[in-house]
Amino acid sequence: MGRFAIWEMPLTVLIMLASIYAIMVGDGRLERPARGVRQDLGGMMRVTGIVANLPVADIAAARDFYTDYLGLSVEGFNLGWVANYRSPSGEATVQLVTGDATAPHDSVISVHVGSGVDEAYAEAKRRGYEIVHPLTEEAWGVRRFFVRAPDRNVINMVNHSDE
Repeated sequence: MGRFAIWEMPLTVLIMLASIYAIMVGDGRLERPARGVRQDLGGMMRVTGIVANLPVADIAAARDFYTDYLGLSVEGFNLGWVANYRSPSGEATVQLVTGDATAPHDSVISVHVGSGVDEAYAEAKRRGYEIVHPLTEEAWGVRRFFVRAPDRNVINMVNHSDE
């Protein structure tokens, strides 16, 4: 059996792997604290999900591949510049992004931290990580900030109003 590179893997496998990596709190499958970020009572903040943000030139043109071919047929939301699609079971999710509406950089993933977004922001600043979009209440109902990871990837740390 020969060696292979990650870019040779089918996109469905990569999305499945990202979904497995996503931390699903509340349904009993997997629960793991994020390192170093605290909540109010001294407990560890919980990451409730991680979603890949795929850059596309046109969401409408890209949609059929992800919904029909990959089976991510449930549209979570579509703001025109970002759209969220998931499998009917909810086990796989992807976001298609043409360009962020308010942030100066696009993010590679969205990390859902629920009510711990303020603590995550304070911890990122304490550690000296570059904040590329400040903690902001966005018009579409999220509270978020963007942080640049040491590997230079931009990460969207987010709390949806329904989390």
